[in-house]
Amino acid sequence: MGMDQKITFAPDRLPPWSQFTDHCAKQKVAVQLRMIDGELALPDETPPHDWRELRIGTPGGMVTLKRKPDGITLVIWGNADENLRHDWDALAMVLRELTS
Repeated sequence: MGMDQKITFAPDRLPPWSQFTDHCAKQKVAVQLRMIDGELALPDETPPHDWRELRIGTPGGMVTLKRKPDGITLVIWGNADENLRHDWDALAMVLRELTS
């Protein structure tokens, strides 16, 4: 069972990957791309503009970003420890800041 947070915004507000990762770095959240739409990704890859699902590695563990017509849902496992929940919240905060 997973836990999720949804960040709602207009589709044209989706930030480019480079802006997202730069903002994560400023917030001291290390992120590494692991999968794009179910396919393994190299850490330095840039997802295509029309991606549907990203798996992002953080120091606390894996966070899944699912793209929806009205925003992004961030998903983690229900048994996530405090470190992963912290990273999950931090990524949600970054998305809120970039899409508001």
